[in-house]
Amino acid sequence: MVRTLVRRLALAVLLVAVTTRAETPLIPREALFGNAERTKPAISPDAKRLAWLQPEKGVLQVWVQTLGKEDAEPVSADRQRPIRRFQWAQDSRTILYTQDVKGNEDWHVYGVDLESKQVRDLTPFDGVRAEIVADSPRRPSEILVEMNLQDRGRMDVHRIDLRRGAVTLVTRNPGTVTTWGVTDDLVVKAAIATRPDGGEELLVRDPVKGTWRTLSSGGPDDQLQLLDLTADGKGVLYVTTAGGETGRVVQRSLSGGPEKVLAVHPEVEPLDVAVHPTRHVVEGVVFEAGLPAWTLLDPTVKKDFDVFAHLARGFPEVVSRDRADRTWVVSFRDAQGPTRYFLFDRTSLQGKPLFVDRPKLESVPLAEMKPVRFPARDGLVLHGYLSRPVGAAGAGPMVLLVHGGPWGRNVWKFDSSVQWLANRGYSVLQINFRGSTGYGRKFMSRGNRQWGKDMQTDLLDAVDWAVKEGVAAKDRVAIMGGSYGGYAVLAAAAFTPEAFRCGVDIVGPSNLFTLLRSVPPYWKPLRSIFNRRIGNIDAPADKQLLESASPLFSAEKIKMPLLIGQGANDPRVKQAESEQIVAALEKHGLGVTYVVYTDEGHGFARPENAMDFNARAEAFLAQYLGGRVEPMQGERIPGSTAVVKVVAPRTAASGQK
Repeated sequence: MVRTLVRRLALAVLLVAVTTRAETPLIPREALFGNAERTKPAISPDAKRLAWLQPEKGVLQVWVQTLGKEDAEPVSADRQRPIRRFQWAQDSRTILYTQDVKGNEDWHVYGVDLESKQVRDLTPFDGVRAEIVADSPRRPSEILVEMNLQDRGRMDVHRIDLRRGAVTLVTRNPGTVTTWGVTDDLVVKAAIATRPDGGEELLVRDPVKGTWRTLSSGGPDDQLQLLDLTADGKGVLYVTTAGGETGRVVQRSLSGGPEKVLAVHPEVEPLDVAVHPTRHVVEGVVFEAGLPAWTLLDPTVKKDFDVFAHLARGFPEVVSRDRADRTWVVSFRDAQGPTRYFLFDRTSLQGKPLFVDRPKLESVPLAEMKPVRFPARDGLVLHGYLSRPVGAAGAGPMVLLVHGGPWGRNVWKFDSSVQWLANRGYSVLQINFRGSTGYGRKFMSRGNRQWGKDMQTDLLDAVDWAVKEGVAAKDRVAIMGGSYGGYAVLAAAAFTPEAFRCGVDIVGPSNLFTLLRSVPPYWKPLRSIFNRRIGNIDAPADKQLLESASPLFSAEKIKMPLLIGQGANDPRVKQAESEQIVAALEKHGLGVTYVVYTDEGHGFARPENAMDFNARAEAFLAQYLGGRVEPMQGERIPGSTAVVKVVAPRTAASGQK
């Protein structure tokens, strides 16, 4: 009987695939998840050269070209992992980039001297995490970097000389600071620190070695974001929700006095705040209640943005500029197409196309991402985005794609995963459930201690909404996500085993006790926030809360088929989180497919691994929902490090709904 059901399901999948294939061409996974052809361009401070990321021998490297010449060449040579973040140093001769080892997130800062072609590890300390804090045109041969060099649980600020490589401790972290504010003289004068109750404080000081004092603070459920110091170093720019509902962008003197409110929106938080790098004024703020929109505050940029509307489709952002502020690199973000980059001359108000990051996607039909909103069961209004397959009509298969964090949010942008799923025949629903950022203090705080509870029922309400709207067929809905999204997949399987047809979990925690005990030491300042928002593993009163929210302790209730992906070197959600849920499923005679990538961390950075897992997810979803499949040739994608474990259910009924 089981074999007959399997044959019928396979035939149904084939029929759906054939029908849909005639309507829309199948987009190769490589076009969506392979390396971008070129991306993230940045102009040098002296406006003489352009740098960008481009594959060389299959791995993303930093390339540099002299403007007006045909001398483009790669200047980095990391063969193990793609370089994803880089910037120009203020001397215009040094490229700075960060890289870790196999996804362990112990980032090192590297410097490429374009004159000597020498690549040097500027933070060559084993087991140490380094992040660039600031640079300045006043001190072009120096940068400030935070590192946990003296204490693995404390990120102190160090000065690095780009020429000599000398490292000097500048400011010691008292153990509570998460963000630093620096003047143009590279003097640390402001910081964001956490309190034991989970609240945050904006700290400032006057002399370099002065005593820190509190300038502004918020309650445990308030948000506080440090943006910059003013040009004279006597004021500070920040975002706060204290005393209000949504975050307001403000300026305030370091000596105190009233806040000057620069921008605020009644419904949503600032999504992005553009601060001029040398004038240190807020040029504009992005608010996204549905689609993103600029609120321009600096009149000197209005004429530029007026021109952007005629350059290309999409949402414009200034991603790089020269020191004279005459030449900008502008990106146009488009949820329904690849990102376009322009070199923009502010004198002539002319834009010159640079490149498109994924030109292969220009010739294929892509899904439209539409904002949606609806009430949860308790009346709380939820926002999100719905992307339907091109030409879709009526109810069909759907994937609920859950964002990570959980203190993050979905935004309107091009998303390879969304376009991939939509192209395979699935509607894709992304919901900013309670606890997500972006919708005000109360909205976020309503997610406190609600892992597996109200945060989870928001996802169930989203599915009910999609069914009522005629988008989703109730018995053909999958749940998929990474990090917290992966947790939501496991929670759905354990707590509401009949709600979804199947689930795809990527680096999701299964046990909140082991998750919170194993966070990296440099996350120590965030512990008080975790205690408030998730639960305190050291408080006996929270034991039942955390146990009831941990899918591991309800593993025997799981019925829906699961595909689990994990990076072996993940420092946030360690491999044990996946191993223990897989072991529990095996113990209870339940089936699961488990894939570990030996050279990855919190997610899959190498395209070979991303394409390998997505190929498996594609076949998995097609098996249970009936979508389209691009077959994977062989046991794994070439270059992938996948190690696969398939646990078969002990009984015929296990693993099926």
